[in-house]
Amino acid sequence: MLAIWWVWVAAGLALAILEVVVPGYIFVGFALGAVLTGATIGLGLPGSGWMIAQPLNTLLVFALLSLACWLILRRLVGLRRGQSRRITRDINED
Repeated sequence: MLAIWWVWVAAGLALAILEVVVPGYIFVGFALGAVLTGATIGLGLPGSGWMIAQPLNTLLVFALLSLACWLILRRLVGLRRGQSRRITRDINED
């Protein structure tokens, strides 16, 4: 089941739809990781034979791709400079 490419792509699309419903950027990394995992298996890219040999290998690749996508998206569209403030002085201390 984990070696079927369209299951990964469908799961990625379901997670992308869930991302639209739920506020915040929580599922977007998982959605992209699932789509990229499905694309790797479906297109027969190098390493896909190793991935489908064991389900754990497929899940490992999915986890690493999801983490990489989430970190890249966090860097590109995440917290902007000046968006949050760190308060170092309390106005009630005087």
